[in-house]
Amino acid sequence: MSLNSFGHVLRFTSWGESHGPSIGAVLDGVPPGIPLSEGDIQPFLDQRRPGQSRFTTQRREADQVRILSGVYEGKTTGTPISLLIENTDQRSKDYSDIAKRYRPGHADFTYDAKYGHRDPRGGGRSSARETAMRVAAGAIARKILGDGIEIYGGLVEMGGDAIDRDLCDWSRVGDNPFFSPDPEAAKRWAELLDETRKSGDSLGAVIEVGARGVPAGWGAPIYGKLDADLAAAMMSINAAKGVEIGAGFEAARLTGAQNADQIRIGKTGQPHFLSNHAGGILGGISSGQPVMCRVAIKPTSSILIPRQSISSTGENVEVVTKGRHDPCVGIRGVPVAEAMLALVLADHMMLHRAQCG
Repeated sequence: MSLNSFGHVLRFTSWGESHGPSIGAVLDGVPPGIPLSEGDIQPFLDQRRPGQSRFTTQRREADQVRILSGVYEGKTTGTPISLLIENTDQRSKDYSDIAKRYRPGHADFTYDAKYGHRDPRGGGRSSARETAMRVAAGAIARKILGDGIEIYGGLVEMGGDAIDRDLCDWSRVGDNPFFSPDPEAAKRWAELLDETRKSGDSLGAVIEVGARGVPAGWGAPIYGKLDADLAAAMMSINAAKGVEIGAGFEAARLTGAQNADQIRIGKTGQPHFLSNHAGGILGGISSGQPVMCRVAIKPTSSILIPRQSISSTGENVEVVTKGRHDPCVGIRGVPVAEAMLALVLADHMMLHRAQCG
């Protein structure tokens, strides 16, 4: 059974492990004639790259992407695009003490239960290292979508401390190491995460991503819903434990009158929504409003505080996870969530075109 692929018409398959020689991906279904080079992909990988601040893992990876196929004379050919990133800063010895111990919160136990064999170095295939390929593929998806669709994202909560929506400026998410649209929240989070990191613990976070310019009509009823594919994409991200579309769980606390997004004819003669509790999706189909979702990211499970667990030989043990780990994995999860949103939207754009012309 092979379940390492995602998408319908635009099909993304990743491969590789955290401490293997390299990681890679194949993106199939990309239309021909789109200008593409490594330079179009690298800026997004640089956003996710580890070791850029004291708030992320200090593993030093250049994350330099290479395009191996599917591009000729600077344009896509319509054939599969193969991408490669070499791993250059593995420290497998960091995991020698836990090769036979299951780290609480990790996939160690479940991988053993499923396969009877696993790669303990950095979590192998279950490592967030794999998400670099999602970001690379997402950069190509953005090229397919074109300049008319703007994808944005940032952290809106860390360790239970949320942003002030009145202070939000999404154009400033690149001005701080947390991708926060609220600069005041970023200052608080810096102090909070410093204290947490020094104590050997970690924090969870909430990522918000959105897309402006998505036309009405993308998605399909029942089993091809845009929001269903979006939720699946976000839940496939390492450490994701919950997804909200639009108002999400808050919608359950509203009345029908409050929640229904009223519509009027706008100044341009086009439909104008008075609110966006639906997150830009109605009945599984885009409404023309901004597509919006939030992803809850659990605290990093690799911490220096001893946790009770068991070994693969059936003993009770204590586990301390040494090495270089993110004190809040949600930070570097922002470009990953943006990439998954781009992949879903590009896939549904092509699905819509295939059926409706």
